[in-house]
Amino acid sequence: MTSTTAAGGHQLVAAIGSQPDVVGFALAGVVVLPAETPEAAQAAWESLPEGVSVVVLTADAATAIGTARTAEAAPLSVVLPP
Repeated sequence: MTSTTAAGGHQLVAAIGSQPDVVGFALAGVVVLPAETPEAAQAAWESLPEGVSVVVLTADAATAIGTARTAEAAPLSVVLPP
């Protein structure tokens, strides 16, 4: 799922979490970053592609990422219910 900005660029949406929970988002054009462990979730967050403005997180991924997701320069994050 992408949206065009006024400048003509694209804003990307990403999803981080266990594969069964996030793989379906790929059907909507979301950049899916499967993460089966807390360390993998942190690594996925740290390697988000440029242009990602929204990240969908599983509850476990959000816990693993912690306060990094609320940093001033961080993309908007949404946490799925457990």
